[in-house]
Amino acid sequence: MGKVAIVTGGNQGLGLALVRGLCRELGENGVVYLAARDRGRGEQAVRELEGEGSSPRLELLNVRDDASVRQCADRLAERHGGVDIVISNAAARISPGVPNADQVRDFVDTNNHGTRRMIEAFGPRLRDGARFVVVASSFGTLASLDPRLHQRFNTEHMTQADVAKVMDAYVDAVEAGRATDEGWPDWINPPSKVGQVAAVRVMARDMAEEAAWRDIIINAACPGLVDTAASRPWFDDMTEALSPDQAAVDVLWLATLPVGTRRPYGELVQYRTVLPFIQEPTG
Repeated sequence: MGKVAIVTGGNQGLGLALVRGLCRELGENGVVYLAARDRGRGEQAVRELEGEGSSPRLELLNVRDDASVRQCADRLAERHGGVDIVISNAAARISPGVPNADQVRDFVDTNNHGTRRMIEAFGPRLRDGARFVVVASSFGTLASLDPRLHQRFNTEHMTQADVAKVMDAYVDAVEAGRATDEGWPDWINPPSKVGQVAAVRVMARDMAEEAAWRDIIINAACPGLVDTAASRPWFDDMTEALSPDQAAVDVLWLATLPVGTRRPYGELVQYRTVLPFIQEPTG
């Protein structure tokens, strides 16, 4: 039986490149689902890849909808008995010209609660040897936050519900105009990424014993700066940015780690190197 993979946010940018790469990696025996929330865009992306000789399957999935995520996981489990590769890649865009208070709620609901929904729905559907990857960024370490906030992300003891509560409290603080006083950074991207990586660490901790004997690997991935429509408004110089296909290479490496791999596990990985969530003191 071939492997079964799913990529959320698969109809454009990095997600499309990840679907393309998985189709090549898994070959004719594999099944790769391109998950998109919009049918028209999803069908267009599938046609594009079919024109290149790949054969992905479209799945409609909206990571902001509990039922949508759960039902998608149920469908794949019914068809295949589970999933071998999950890449949680769907992300909301934020705009420099829009006040944080006007976009933070949708941003966190997509990136953070969307990650949690994927963990809760697809975690129980992972087959032996599965690889679960959440696409985050290098901002997802505690070095991105004021030390006053570090204890809020104590992943040794948190639950997924705890992570969600921290992120909801952050949204409330931004909307109420008190985020700066609490120590949160001006850009809403880093707190969201820290929350994503925290959720991955909690999942990995909770599944550690089971994952060890079932050969399951769980990680977050930073693809680096990728030249996409979502990135361009935030960076004046994109000359060093990777194309989506270039950025996909290391994410796919993480998603296809060979049988028997033990490390990295429960980490944030960029360019195949672990970025420590907690920075060790120097001096």
